[in-house]
Amino acid sequence: MMTKTPNKVSPDVRGRAVRMVLDDEGAHGSCWQAIVAIAAKIGCLANTLNDWVKKAGIDSGRRAGVSGDMASKLKALERGSRALRQASEILRKARAYLALAELDRRSK
Repeated sequence: MMTKTPNKVSPDVRGRAVRMVLDDEGAHGSCWQAIVAIAAKIGCLANTLNDWVKKAGIDSGRRAGVSGDMASKLKALERGSRALRQASEILRKARAYLALAELDRRSK
């Protein structure tokens, strides 16, 4: 099983880096050039900063996609649904077992 690596960059630095990209986009000519320049300054990979910029755009509504809040709610609902399916399966098996036990008891 893969373990998640701890975040090495604080949320404050992430937010600041995203704001810097959005503010400096015009000065660099493109969003990617701004991302590359700022990623080098804060010491992270350009793709990582690009992901942060995309998530910030989704969360703010400027970009299409599922926001972080909705994604966490969806995960919680899926977890609950999985637990309910497992409980239902256990109850179905128990009902079948008890029905067989009742038939066996009546035949004696």
